[in-house]
Amino acid sequence: MRILIWHVHGSWLTPFVHGPDEYLIPVLPDRGPDGLGRARTWTWPAAARELGPDELREEGCDVVVLQRPHEISLLQEWTGLRAGIDVPVVYVEHNTPAGPAPATRHPLADRSDIPVVHVTAFNALMWDCGAAPTTVIDHGLVDPGYRYTGTEERLGVVVNEPVRRWRVAGTDVLLRIADELPVAVHGMGMAALEERAPHLAGHLHEDVPQDRMHDLLARHRAYLHPYRWTSLGLSLIEAMTLGMPVLALATTAAPEAVPADAGVVSSDPDVLVATARRWLHDPDEAREYGRAARAHALDRFGLDRFLADWQQLLKEVDR
Repeated sequence: MRILIWHVHGSWLTPFVHGPDEYLIPVLPDRGPDGLGRARTWTWPAAARELGPDELREEGCDVVVLQRPHEISLLQEWTGLRAGIDVPVVYVEHNTPAGPAPATRHPLADRSDIPVVHVTAFNALMWDCGAAPTTVIDHGLVDPGYRYTGTEERLGVVVNEPVRRWRVAGTDVLLRIADELPVAVHGMGMAALEERAPHLAGHLHEDVPQDRMHDLLARHRAYLHPYRWTSLGLSLIEAMTLGMPVLALATTAAPEAVPADAGVVSSDPDVLVATARRWLHDPDEAREYGRAARAHALDRFGLDRFLADWQQLLKEVDR
């Protein structure tokens, strides 16, 4: 199949484009949000091809995977195809509702012709999807391999734009924990974080390429996931596949993603701090949790399962 899909979330799209199909990735001269093209900090196969709007119109596609509501109009403007009418379409919902969660209506709630694919069961529970058919396909990851060393007595965190996304990302919780324990943060927007927390200078890593970030992250004794309200951060799953023990707030899908032998999940930051202190002083225990975390992540979030689920769905909508 020729699958048209915008580059929106590189971490999610990386395993997706490792499937058996052709992936048509829109690109614009400025490489803005609607035309990022191929990833520059992830490794993608040659089957993920960049095409401008005119090339997309000429080539056509067999199915479209949408991720933002305005892509419906972009699709028609660039290709002349109407979503769900001229071409089969599915819509991936990466996020939890931004408004009052139990009452927030999904942008496609009135479209019975476009299935909404949630990346967690929690998302499916919280969104009001109305007439739209819904399904859940859990995340999948390309296995980065066991890289954990845990030699650095520090907690690793991955978060993009931690200042702008302050409470959503749990940045206040992160800084509270960083007042008690050594922490390193990886992601975009580190300059703004340094202004708010200058004591973290030297341990903030700005937009490091994924493979390099995995190596840096795996040196830390444990992974800290302080998010209050996120679908399910892929960085949490990546950390587990690296072989890291994890500490996470008990919010959204985290309690289901992290079994008891893989880490500690609690709504009380003091519980996470106490566990982190123990692991900082007991690397053997930390390593044992990390091995269990990796085994679980490979089983539940493995690439083969992810691609098989997507192949089944895409073939159903392409009939």
